[in-house]
Amino acid sequence: MTPRTAPLRIAVAGAGMAAARFAHQALSLAPPGALEVTLYGQEAHAPYNRTLLTGVLAGHRDPAAPTLPTGDAVLRTGTEVVAFDPAARTLRTATGESAGYDVLVLATGAEPRLPGIRNLHAGPRPLTPATGPDPAPRGALGTRTRTATRPEAARPLKDGVHTLRTLADCARLAGDLPRARRAVVVGGGVLGVSAAQALAARGLPVHLVHQAPHLMERHLDAGAAATVRRGLEALGVRVHTGRVRALLGGDRVTGLETADGPLLETELAVLACGTRPRTRLARAAGLRVRTGVVVDDTLATSAPGVHAIGDCAEHRGTVHGRAEAAWDQADVLAARLSGARPDARYTGSAALLRLSAGPLQALALGDHTGPAGPDADTVRLADATRGSYKKLVLRGSALLGALLVGDLATAPDLVHAFERNEPVPPDPLHLLTTEGATP
Repeated sequence: MTPRTAPLRIAVAGAGMAAARFAHQALSLAPPGALEVTLYGQEAHAPYNRTLLTGVLAGHRDPAAPTLPTGDAVLRTGTEVVAFDPAARTLRTATGESAGYDVLVLATGAEPRLPGIRNLHAGPRPLTPATGPDPAPRGALGTRTRTATRPEAARPLKDGVHTLRTLADCARLAGDLPRARRAVVVGGGVLGVSAAQALAARGLPVHLVHQAPHLMERHLDAGAAATVRRGLEALGVRVHTGRVRALLGGDRVTGLETADGPLLETELAVLACGTRPRTRLARAAGLRVRTGVVVDDTLATSAPGVHAIGDCAEHRGTVHGRAEAAWDQADVLAARLSGARPDARYTGSAALLRLSAGPLQALALGDHTGPAGPDADTVRLADATRGSYKKLVLRGSALLGALLVGDLATAPDLVHAFERNEPVPPDPLHLLTTEGATP
């Protein structure tokens, strides 16, 4: 086989956390000149760490602080990929440019999920969608290659209503703070809890409304969630559980109506109701999509020469939606395409969550929220006066899962033991406390 002399042209649709990690790792691993990596990003900013946005909102971090390295990749900010042809291996950008590639990596990320509540958008509902798919010749997959378009739900939100996914979102929200005397956060997941803490740090009275019985129900059990709730309330955040029915107000939000509670007056509402993978680009090109863009253990999609990583990718039926998983996928694909480990496989990522919202700290590992089972043991320590909650779920000497809230001193040891699948000693309390506590 004749050795390749020209660099492998890798185009990356997206310039977020997964894209930056992939570019940096691939270029670091590959021989000099072997790869030519170009990142096409919709945003005007260089890649940055989205998990630090609430720190920027709270005023604890400079907006330039979250920037991520991309190695020697060519970075095209403000240049979104709107269509690609898998057969011809070409792409088209929103600026009208066309470019060829040898390998395409979809790292389009996710977008905020808007709640199904009334009076969310500004102005009347349009009679027809403003845009539609553009007909194009059929590609190698037997489907038409179309331009990805945004749904009608992307109409402008009412004044004072914000999502928090990008640096631009953060800047708009911060710019709206002087007009607000109070704020409401809709959604009590990781982002909602972090946003509520950030707004409270800016001096606003904050209400947080969450539909589930307790906060962060995907990651915490009821005891850990109660500890987080007490921490929020100590910061001046009032937590409500129940369904939001509608926003109030005309051009600008003036309040929020809940299904079972009082009307909450507000001049500012932050929607933190989760995300959904951005798959329009992949769907328009005829790729296999379920919840996310379907990939195998090599992170390849159903189209030759096209891969997907990060929040847009679905692997073995799972869309992880976490930074750690996105980086794991980026590392595997970088190892494969750089030639450093061409047989590398992605088999999944450990369930790991870190919450760092000002004084609120939490760590969740593995399986810890469901029934432990007859052959499993649970070790739990709670100290309401110190605002801490700690839990281990064990099966014999195996660590199945863990929770830490408030006191994360032993977090490095827990993560180390969990990720390496190391046996836990007969007395596991040293993994929960540094003070030599006894039962």
